[in-house]
Amino acid sequence: MKDSKTASRYAKALLELSQEGGKLEEVFADMNSLSATLAESADLRSLVKNPVIKGEEKSKVFKALFGSQFNEITMNTIDLLVNNKRETLLSETATQFVGLYKVSKNIVTAEVSSAFLLDEEQKKNIVALLKHEGEVEIIENIDPSLIGGFIVRVGDKQIDASIATKFKNLRKEISLN
Repeated sequence: MKDSKTASRYAKALLELSQEGGKLEEVFADMNSLSATLAESADLRSLVKNPVIKGEEKSKVFKALFGSQFNEITMNTIDLLVNNKRETLLSETATQFVGLYKVSKNIVTAEVSSAFLLDEEQKKNIVALLKHEGEVEIIENIDPSLIGGFIVRVGDKQIDASIATKFKNLRKEISLN
């Protein structure tokens, strides 16, 4: 919990700094890339968590990996975290930054589970169903057990229009009568 609050503070500061510098989009891309790289690379996660490896060495690795492609603001933030011995917060800070960015741009993420891959028209209908004023980012999951229809989750809200749930409700209703 404490680490999450600390990461949130770093993410908020980075958001403000990148907005002031007019580099918000670049830093957003950098943080997405950093988050994905940390998630994919067990070696990099091990480096970040290893207390034996000195901060200077960790900084060199990050500069070698990202220095030529990341914005200066992003690299300075990574250096700050490493120099303050908070490099274990890199992943959480990146995740929190992405979340703050989406809030600032009025972007919501809708997780859609369906029995089959959705076409563009179906995606448009789901976006219209959500009635969100801003942008809707759709993450698709294929779940054949739904038989047909879909389940949409946005935050803590859910719309279940799956055939499997309709069958389940119909079975309950028949068994009660």
